[in-house]
Amino acid sequence: MNSYDVAVIGSGPGGYVAAIRCAQLGMKTAIIEKYSTLGGTCLNVGCIPSKALLDSSHHYEDAIKHFEEHGIDIPGEVKVNLKQMIARKQAVVDQTTGGIDFLMKKNKIDVYEGLGSFKDATHITIKGKETTEIEAKNTIIATGSKPASLPFIKLDKERVITSTEALKLTEIPKHLIVIGGGVIGLELGQVYKRLGAEVTVIEYMDRIIPTMDSGLSKELNKVLKKQKFNINVSHKVKSVERKGKEVIVKADNKKGDEVEFKGDYCLVSVGRKPYTDGLNAEAAGVKLTERGQIEVNDHLQTSAKNIYAIGDVVKGAMLAHKAEEEGVFVAETLAGQKPHIDYNLIPGVVYTWPEVASVGQTEEQLKDAKVEYKVGSFPMRALGRSRASMDIDGFVKILADKKTDEILGVHMIGARAADMIAEAVVAMEYRASAEDISRMSHAHPTFTEAIKEAALAATDDRALHV
Repeated sequence: MNSYDVAVIGSGPGGYVAAIRCAQLGMKTAIIEKYSTLGGTCLNVGCIPSKALLDSSHHYEDAIKHFEEHGIDIPGEVKVNLKQMIARKQAVVDQTTGGIDFLMKKNKIDVYEGLGSFKDATHITIKGKETTEIEAKNTIIATGSKPASLPFIKLDKERVITSTEALKLTEIPKHLIVIGGGVIGLELGQVYKRLGAEVTVIEYMDRIIPTMDSGLSKELNKVLKKQKFNINVSHKVKSVERKGKEVIVKADNKKGDEVEFKGDYCLVSVGRKPYTDGLNAEAAGVKLTERGQIEVNDHLQTSAKNIYAIGDVVKGAMLAHKAEEEGVFVAETLAGQKPHIDYNLIPGVVYTWPEVASVGQTEEQLKDAKVEYKVGSFPMRALGRSRASMDIDGFVKILADKKTDEILGVHMIGARAADMIAEAVVAMEYRASAEDISRMSHAHPTFTEAIKEAALAATDDRALHV
């Protein structure tokens, strides 16, 4: 029987990063993955493939809508080759997951393919092509999550689908109904909207992206409606029925009236739930919460002292980069170091176009906490760089403490917001004030100038270009 200092169950961003950091710190490490490829949901059927399709569909939309204005004439009709688009997406996935294989070999991490389940707190049974048992002094559970549904919805994975199936459709939907106005639904909705589908979004809450700052929700709603999305908020879905190639969704609106939607595909994107199937956690003394999450303390330690859990399977936002931070945190804790994670400074991103990004506190949270704050906002359309690239939608908003000027939250929607949010994270990590950012030189012309201008607006209401 092989023995290890650390065994990691699950090879998503949290798991494989935890394994690498453990190996770097001198621990003999094993990683267990039930699928034939490493990388988990994110690399195989989540973050990476969805961004590949978003980029491909963006190119197509630019070709049919914007090339002419840029002085680019294309003879003949521009057509979508969905088969090639999906093939390119898969090539990106294969290259990325192959990179994880390389990193495992480079760091001398033993990889086991099969379903890992606890025999007890220090022994793990791996059921794959053969059944193997290993011994681990410590174990990190990184089994991730899977798409959630509603009790009355039957997912046939053909017409009533999850994000997994939406990433490999063989035809462009005529009318895609999206249940859920969160990140996944809006991103995949935009992919197929660009390719020619009619897209209807049905959201239970009173706004889309309901967990983000309401200003971002309002602006994204406006932009998507301009892109001809059908958005229905405050709608409670009560039935989803498939009849041949048609899907019928019935929902009650805010007034309580029944509304019916008909499409040829229905994407159910109502969130994700922790995945612990087959883990046999109780055999190791690992407790689960009522929500199915693994119970952990502030050190991400489970009720079994030598077993830790990270990522989507524990409390907090289900984000790949949050899982990565937790993986490093546990590895360094096991090595006797004293790492830290500031969960307030883990950014959230929606990869629609324009992109949406946020870090820190929202206005709603500051109001609830009765914190006195000031706001500085700057519209993207006022930037020369935005006009040059024709990306004029959106804004940057900075929330700062009214007395100390410390930045409490940064919320942005616009081109490259996903990349720009890192500046805000760095600033807040060092407890910068709005004035600190306002006095930093930002290259011209860039999208990040909007951050400087929003900081100027927050500092003394003295934005220069609006």
